[in-house]
Amino acid sequence: MYKRKEKNMEEKMKMNPMFNPDGNDDVSARKIIKGQTTGLFNLNAVKYSWAKSLYQVMIGNFWVPEKVSGLKDDARMFHSDLSPQEQRAYKGILSFLIFLDSIQTVNLPHISDFISSPEVNLILAIQTYQEAIHSQSYATILESVVESKERDEIYYFWRSDSILLERNKYIGQIYENFINNQTDENFFRAVVANFLLESIYFYNGFAFFDTLVDKMKMLATGRVIAYIRRDELTHITIFANIIREIHNEFPAIYSEKIIMEMMNEAVKQEIAWSKHILGDRIPGMNEQTTRQYTQWLANNRLAMLNIGPLFPEAVTNPYKHLDRLQDPNSDKSNFFESTVVNYTQSSSMNGSWDF
Repeated sequence: MYKRKEKNMEEKMKMNPMFNPDGNDDVSARKIIKGQTTGLFNLNAVKYSWAKSLYQVMIGNFWVPEKVSGLKDDARMFHSDLSPQEQRAYKGILSFLIFLDSIQTVNLPHISDFISSPEVNLILAIQTYQEAIHSQSYATILESVVESKERDEIYYFWRSDSILLERNKYIGQIYENFINNQTDENFFRAVVANFLLESIYFYNGFAFFDTLVDKMKMLATGRVIAYIRRDELTHITIFANIIREIHNEFPAIYSEKIIMEMMNEAVKQEIAWSKHILGDRIPGMNEQTTRQYTQWLANNRLAMLNIGPLFPEAVTNPYKHLDRLQDPNSDKSNFFESTVVNYTQSSSMNGSWDF
């Protein structure tokens, strides 16, 4: 059994033909990968109901950064109210987020080329568009908040920061490995990497911006981040479901060992980066809370794949203010709820999307 699995993992993936006259669009014959559909988007017949539900939510989540008010106030506050440590973290975290959404915008079509479900291809196309909006959002923040001479420093912070460079190279190499050698295993690793990027890599950065907001700092930036996080919640769900469907339909390709190894590495990298860019210099955040939050988050993300905790000791979220900001009964939640429509709809995905 083990040898057969290894052989299958070395098989080459085949890109979906753009149009396959011999394809079969019958729902019963449809597969998440390695299927043989015609290439038409017959959305009146879908196999994966979760994709249809996600499509409706993602379409309803349309937004553009120009509609977020208050960035001029953030520009004043950045120089007058943020400590040098908070300014450094603000710029470094934005640099990492810019990289993540940039590489996702480019990489997602490479994944979609091998997904043989039209309804899943459709929501991957929407995700690609949303990643582009996120890149536009970071550009809008930088144009509004920091001086022009600082913008290139933020975009290319990895050129002078070896820790950030190594993080960027790690995730980029996984994607490149699949593009250069399209085996089953490299595809599965690329899918898992997408899941980890969307579910782990953003979140200490998001927590930093939320911590500023909890202290009534950089509120407009916080609103933009809230929109982006709302989108990311749907992106996590897409890839969690793709992994689950691979598990169901192609157990020889699925590997819990790979997931656990990659999750462990993602957590190590996230903790090391957060220690580097945040350390103990940000009020409300320190190395201990960063470690606990990242491990707690990893356990929750693994649970989405029906996998037990990697860090059994991390049972609680140390950042109680994150719950408070997202609680509709909290006064401070008004900063979210006043502009980020449908926020609670996206954040309740576990209960309503057949997850």
